[in-house]
Amino acid sequence: MPFNYPNQIPVDFINPQPLNGQTIHDSSFPDKVDVLIVGAGPAGLMAANALSSFGINVRIIDQRPASIVAGQADGIQPRTTEVLQSYGLANRLLREGNQLWEISFWNPGSRGTIERSERIPDVTTPTARYPFEVTLHQGAIENIFIDAMSTRGLIVDRPTTVHDWAILSSTEAQNGYRIKITLGHLTEPKHIKLSQFPSNNTDPKKENEQNGYVKETIVYAKYVIGCDGAHSWVRKKLGFTLNGEQTNYVWGVIDSHLQTDFPDIRNRSTIHSHYGTCMVIPREGDRVRLYIQLANIEKDDSNERMDRSKITPKMLMDSARQIFSPYKLNWPDVEWWTIYIVSQRYASYFADENERIFIAGDACHTHSPKAGQGMNASMNDTHNLAWKLAMVIKGLAYPSILKTYEFERRNYAKQLIEFDRTFAKLFADKPVQSTDEVGVTHEEFRSVLQMFNGFTSGLAVMYEPSLITGRVSENQSLAEGLPIGKSLMSQVVVRHVDARPFHMHDQMPTDLRFRVLIFAGDCLLPAQLAKIEEAAKALQALAKRYTPPSGNYDDVIDFITVSSNPHAEYEKESLPSFLWQNKWKLFCDEVAIDGSGGNAYRRYKIDKTNGAIAVIRPDGYVAQVTHVSALGVKEIDDYFANILVPYT
Repeated sequence: MPFNYPNQIPVDFINPQPLNGQTIHDSSFPDKVDVLIVGAGPAGLMAANALSSFGINVRIIDQRPASIVAGQADGIQPRTTEVLQSYGLANRLLREGNQLWEISFWNPGSRGTIERSERIPDVTTPTARYPFEVTLHQGAIENIFIDAMSTRGLIVDRPTTVHDWAILSSTEAQNGYRIKITLGHLTEPKHIKLSQFPSNNTDPKKENEQNGYVKETIVYAKYVIGCDGAHSWVRKKLGFTLNGEQTNYVWGVIDSHLQTDFPDIRNRSTIHSHYGTCMVIPREGDRVRLYIQLANIEKDDSNERMDRSKITPKMLMDSARQIFSPYKLNWPDVEWWTIYIVSQRYASYFADENERIFIAGDACHTHSPKAGQGMNASMNDTHNLAWKLAMVIKGLAYPSILKTYEFERRNYAKQLIEFDRTFAKLFADKPVQSTDEVGVTHEEFRSVLQMFNGFTSGLAVMYEPSLITGRVSENQSLAEGLPIGKSLMSQVVVRHVDARPFHMHDQMPTDLRFRVLIFAGDCLLPAQLAKIEEAAKALQALAKRYTPPSGNYDDVIDFITVSSNPHAEYEKESLPSFLWQNKWKLFCDEVAIDGSGGNAYRRYKIDKTNGAIAVIRPDGYVAQVTHVSALGVKEIDDYFANILVPYT
C-alpha cells in the first residue's frame, strides 16, 4: 500500500482552525496572581494543577493557540505514575495509556539479519508500585491536567506570551506582588507553525505582531515559573546559559498504526543492526513509535543545524526497513514525525537570586528522548517546586525552603545528562560480538540499561542533605528500607477500624502536608507501649505548635500510625488517644483478607518490636528517620523548626 502524506504537512506542522475574528484571550483572567506560569506543557500544567489544588491563585499562559494533538513526549515512568496517583490522576492515565512490561533486544544474527537476543522485564527496580512504563501521547497527558484544573475554574490563557517584566521595589509593590509582567495576547493568529509560536527570540512582541493582532495587558505576580521549553525566553531574560554540548547523533521519529510481521512490535524493543539502530515504543490504540538512527545527515558549518526540508518521512521509512530486515514494515498512515539532533545541556541556574522567578522542564535541561526521561523530569521539577511555593505563599513555611528547588533539581539534571551521555552513545554505537571490537556488545548494552533502571524509573533518585532532607546517620539503620532522600516505597497495610487493606501511598496524597509515620512496633509489650506514650505526648505538642488556631491538629502535619500487631490482637483505645483520634489513620502490618499486605516492616527493614518514626515530605520523599521516643520526636521538632512557621 503506497504511503499517503497527510495534507503534505511538514515536520511538526499542525494548522489551527481559523478563528473568524474571535478573540481567544478571555479578559476575565486575573491581573494579580500568586504565581504566573509561562508555558502549558507537562511542566507548566503539573505546576498549575498542583498549585491550584493547594488553593493558590494561579494563572497559566501558553504561546500556542491550541493543545498538542499528536506526537511529542509519550513515556511515563513508574515514579511519575506514583506522583500522578498522589494527585488523583493515575487512574485515567492507566485507562487511556499502553503499558510496557517487557523489553526485547535484537542484534545481528549469524545470517546477517536481526535476531532476538533476550527478553527482560522493562522495570527491574524492586521498589516499584507500578512495575511498568505507560505510553500515551503528550497531548492526552496534558488533557488529564487541563480537565482536572477546569474543575477548579482554571484554564490556560492562550495564545499569550510574555513581552517583558520588571521587578518592583518593596515600596512600589502592593501586598507582595513584586513582579510586573507585560503580556501579549494574539487575538487573530494566522495559520502558523505551532512549534515556533513564537520562536522564543529576543523580541517576542515583534514576532507576535508579525503573526497577528496583539493586545497587551499587565499582570502582577509574586512568583513566576518559566516552563517555556528548550528555547525558553524566560531563561534568556534571566541571563542563564545552557551548559553542555550538541552531539553528532541524528534521529528520526515516526508515530503510526504500523503494519508489520515483526514479532515484538507490542514490546519495547531495541534493535541494533548493521544498518543502524532503532527503538520500538508501543503506544496507545495500537499505535507504534519508532526512533530511527539516521546516518550521513548533512549539517551546516557549525555542525549544529541541518536542512530539514531535505528530509522526508520516506527517508525515515527506508532506514527503518533496512534495520528491520528481514521483517516487513508498512505505513498506512503517519500521525506525526520529526527529526532531532541529540543535545545534552542543563541550565546554569534554575532560579533568580531572590527565588522569585524559576525555570523548569525543558527550559532547564535537554537530552535524548530514548530513555523516556524528558516529560518525567519536567513534571517532577514542578512537583518538587509547587509545594514549596505554596507553603511559603500561605505563610506555613519560611522562604528559605525555596533555595532547595535549584539545589535538588539541578543536581538531578546533572546526573540525568551524565546518564544520557552514556546511554545515547551506547544506543548509537554499532553492534559487535566482542569487547575487543569497537562498538557495543549486547551484554554491555543490557548491563547499562539494568544498572540505570532505578534512575530511569525515577525510584532511585536521591536528594542530597539540605534544609528539608536530613543527613544519613546512624538512625538510618532503624529503617534501612526507607532511605533518607528517596521517595517512599509503598506497601499494603490493614486499617485497624475495618480490616480494609490500603497502599501507604493512597493514604498520603499530595495535599501540602508533611507526614509523620509512626511505626509503633509491638504495642502489646509494656516497655514499648511506654515509649509509644511518651512519643505520642511529644508529637501532640509538636502538632499544636504548627496548627492554626481554628484548624485541625493534622492540617499541616499528618500523623499515620502502623503497628506490627494484627488488628484483632488489640483495641485502639489501648494506644494513646492522639494516635487514634482520627480512626482512619491507625493501621496494622498484617496479611489482609485478600492476601495482600503483611510485608511493611520487613520491606522497610524496621524492627517489629522497637519500631521507628519517619518524616515524609509533601512530595513523598523521606526526610528523616528516628526512634520511637520523646528524644526521637525532639529530633523531628528540630527538623520542623527550620522549615515551618509556628503558631504558638
